[in-house]
Amino acid sequence: MDVKYEVLPDHDIELCRDLCNELMVYQKSKASITPELFDAMSFETRLIPSVQKASHNYIVIVKDGDEIVGYVYSNISPKEVYSNEFATFFDMHSVKKEMVGCLSQFYIKKEYRQYGVGSTLFNMSMNWLREHEEVEDYFIYVSNGNDDALEFYQRKGFSVSHDILGGFITVLRSKKVI
Repeated sequence: MDVKYEVLPDHDIELCRDLCNELMVYQKSKASITPELFDAMSFETRLIPSVQKASHNYIVIVKDGDEIVGYVYSNISPKEVYSNEFATFFDMHSVKKEMVGCLSQFYIKKEYRQYGVGSTLFNMSMNWLREHEEVEDYFIYVSNGNDDALEFYQRKGFSVSHDILGGFITVLRSKKVI
């Protein structure tokens, strides 16, 4: 295993297409609360719009040789982005600053888990988020059934804030970047 981490410019997000779609299938397979909501979620409906709405994006892919085996996507966005026709992700009044940081998507192929790849991607994202002084609230959204991800983020210092959409998503929050 010869993994390398590569930060992508926004215009290269197409490289994440397959893994983003794989993430949606994975999340649906874990979900016990309205898994059918994932049927409408894909690279086109999740990653592209998020990148377009964000003020700053940070995308890192993990390669083993030429194969992309994981990625993380984090962003800095106006807080209003998180209140839309799908859901209101947090109480807007609880966020004092105009911008929020979010670790938005995170996926590693199964055979590459447990080797520290996730911790490396998480740390890279947190370091990037820390660079943005206009942010003091950081969020991670975990789909129901993905207990491994939930526990991972809690071990990294994030706390469960609340659930939305009847438990479909658990919102984790930190007032500081770990």
